[in-house]
Amino acid sequence: MAIVAFGSANWWNHPNHPASQIMAGFGDTPEFFNQLAGVRMNGPIVQFLNNLDVTVMNKPVDYNARTMQKVARSYQRLAQQINRHRTNDLKHQTVIFNLSESFADPRRIPGIKVTGDPLPNITRLKQTTTSGLMLSAGYGGGTANMEYMTLTGLATANFMPTLSTPYTQLVTFAKQAWSINQLFAKSVAIHPYVGVFYSRTTVYQKFGFDRFMYLGSRFPIKHQLKLDRSPYLSDQTSYANAVDQLNKTREGQFINLVTMQNHFPYDRNYYDLPATLQVSATNGTPVASLADYVAGIHYTDQAVGQFIQKLDQLKQPVTVVFYGDHLPGIYANSFAEDGLKLHETDYFIYSNRAARAQGAKNLTHNTKYVAPNDFIAMVAEQTNSKVTPYLAFLTAAYHDLPVETMNTNGTSTASYQADPQFISRQGKIISQKQFTKRQQQLVHDYQLIQYDLTSGKQYLFKFWQMK
Repeated sequence: MAIVAFGSANWWNHPNHPASQIMAGFGDTPEFFNQLAGVRMNGPIVQFLNNLDVTVMNKPVDYNARTMQKVARSYQRLAQQINRHRTNDLKHQTVIFNLSESFADPRRIPGIKVTGDPLPNITRLKQTTTSGLMLSAGYGGGTANMEYMTLTGLATANFMPTLSTPYTQLVTFAKQAWSINQLFAKSVAIHPYVGVFYSRTTVYQKFGFDRFMYLGSRFPIKHQLKLDRSPYLSDQTSYANAVDQLNKTREGQFINLVTMQNHFPYDRNYYDLPATLQVSATNGTPVASLADYVAGIHYTDQAVGQFIQKLDQLKQPVTVVFYGDHLPGIYANSFAEDGLKLHETDYFIYSNRAARAQGAKNLTHNTKYVAPNDFIAMVAEQTNSKVTPYLAFLTAAYHDLPVETMNTNGTSTASYQADPQFISRQGKIISQKQFTKRQQQLVHDYQLIQYDLTSGKQYLFKFWQMK
């Protein structure tokens, strides 16, 4: 009985498997992004066993060293073609990936009305920069999954359902793990909160960040400001620390900036809604929560406007990718009817005056709908920077493939075990059967590359000299 009980853990995370259903009946709630919380809910033994059933990806049938050598050569040739028309070196740029917690314009949600403009600065920036909508793989949560995709260029939709949180289940155990920061001589992660969630302290070290600034770290968070009654440090705090880091050097560097201001809960009256703004809802969404949320993102808009002004005063070229990771989990809409809207967050890519003087230009295609894993290729293209073979592959995927994400219609929670879904750059759901031969090959290459980098022999680290 003991062997059967413990051995069944190999199937606990398989959807619809009898072992999974039995454990759910016993109250087992797998928790991967916060292992300590999982221990509190499930007990140490069950939580440990929950982590045993992790299949990263199914092995492609043609995966071997010879196939990966062929793939490597293909994108080495593509990189050479792309680089004939690029003049800058990405490592001499300063690039900021700014994950704005739970940021998404509520005015796109059916049944939500906001009188007045809560986002005047970001609205203006979106009209004058590379911008559009990012399709989040989560709703109401899943920050680290979006962060993982932006940093690695890999799509979580390609993983098996048993791998729900790559940070804690994959990166911490990987022999080698690639991230965009490795293309820069210096890299810093900034998060004005505790650093233990999603095992970020271990993950950033594995990725090779030079320092991780968080509350309690040996690299302290400065300029600590809070707004109204919120317990979270403000976006002003986040941007002030980023500016400090920018002022330390004029050399190229990468900064991963993860804010905390608009994190849930939204029913505590943290913020005061300005008199110039009014909110209402006809879809059952709690108006008090909506008002608190709108007030919070209005503060974000003010902080972003000030941050952009400071970037334009710098002499070094800086490009910032601003994106919301997911929507707040407050809306009462049906996912069957409004699933796509409930996964649309806002993004823009802004290059400061110094970067524009070096040839940075706004992108004019494939920008309406993007995935988090598109940002690496987009930044390289916007800054007119040369690419590595891996970035050449990401560029091809960005240009020629639709957005691959989790099923936007199948869940009302922050679940990552839904079937993948493909959405065109214009926002239309399409079937993989409609793909061209070129697109089918790119999808297969994506599977091969992602499998190799995450759970295979990691041939590409040698063939492409990724590190």
